[in-house]
Amino acid sequence: MGKPRHVINASIREAGIVAIMRANNSDQLLAAADAVKAGGVNAIEVTMTTPGAIKVIEQATARYGEEVIFGVGSVLDPETARAAILAGAQFVVCPTLRLSTIEMCHRYDVPVVPGAYTATEALTAWEAGADLVKIFPASVGGPKYIKALKGPLPQIPMVPVGGVNLDTTADFIRAGSEVVGVGGSLINQKLLDAKEFESITANARRYREEVQKGRSG
Repeated sequence: MGKPRHVINASIREAGIVAIMRANNSDQLLAAADAVKAGGVNAIEVTMTTPGAIKVIEQATARYGEEVIFGVGSVLDPETARAAILAGAQFVVCPTLRLSTIEMCHRYDVPVVPGAYTATEALTAWEAGADLVKIFPASVGGPKYIKALKGPLPQIPMVPVGGVNLDTTADFIRAGSEVVGVGGSLINQKLLDAKEFESITANARRYREEVQKGRSG
């Protein structure tokens, strides 16, 4: 058994950033994980849209142990969540809200981050036990939309995904986001194909700095 759900949840919230990885093959993804970790980002989400994602999660958790918090993303149903958890996924992220997936994750004491966009969806997810609520796509509305949602829902820890880049990260945090999810602007196929892992490490460092900038005001 890995760390309990509340410990993983606290670690993700403390880090303030989840690196969202998609890749054409598992070798690229593991190399990218090394690069991101070197840049100070230790919460990594492997999307189910990556070929062999379950195998990647198995390899990653075997390699890193508890040094890196490896989760799974783009999860659409409880069956996929369970398969990923049994492979070692330490948290589960969904693009949509499905109550049965929340139930499955909590059965295994694993944090779950369902997707929502409206205030009603966010509250429904929270009342169902979501550990964090993913606001997606955050590119529609941007930091101002997060701030608007946090007005009546200050108790819900929100994670914007989509539209998060180096120019917007600090603003998303200032608007009330607990954590930001960053994908293509941190790790993308072009950088992976060119094996520009030093660039990925530098990107990770910059994102960490922007999160801290947002938290300090």
